Amino acid sequence: MIGLVMCGGKGTRMESVQEKLLLKYRKPIIQHVISALEESGCFSKIICATSCNAPKTSKFVKDLGISTVETRGKGYVEDLNEALKSFDDNVFVVSGDLALLDSEIIQKIVNDSENRQLWTSVLVSKKFLDLIGIKPEYLVNYNGNECAFTGISIVNPKAIVGMEHVRESYVVIDDKRIAINLNTKSDYDLLGAA
Repeated sequence: MIGLVMCGGKGTRMESVQEKLLLKYRKPIIQHVISALEESGCFSKIICATSCNAPKTSKFVKDLGISTVETRGKGYVEDLNEALKSFDDNVFVVSGDLALLDSEIIQKIVNDSENRQLWTSVLVSKKFLDLIGIKPEYLVNYNGNECAFTGISIVNPKAIVGMEHVRESYVVIDDKRIAINLNTKSDYDLLGAA
């Protein structure tokens, strides 16, 4: 399985002059995510999907010795579909802004997602997000509960053609390590309390 870190976004909601994924939480956010993937032992290789939107982040991950795939920077979904065309193996997709991600939760997700559909997305319940003070922008209804996407999916890219709609399966894991995506300054402030 390949670990694919999505790190080519503009990060405009953070309203920071610094690129979002280079903001520090002990070390740059993107480095937390890469380290968690490496330490999990689940991946044959780790690749970062970069774009012209975040040139310093791209340079940073290359300086860490991480391979990259350059996307056009058109948006998360478009960039992800573009990047997936590069792979034949199953791909563990993770957003580069999950500062609390660690190897243990990655191993749990990989194990919980075995024998799933072509595309398995990890969700967190809105009830859990409310408890930890996160306001999701987008919710889906799954098994009668409101849930939010975490930015983590396991995908079989060989079975996906183009950007057609693919039926997703879901796994709900209420865990702060995957619930806190850094999109805004208030999300960043929550890291101190986490």
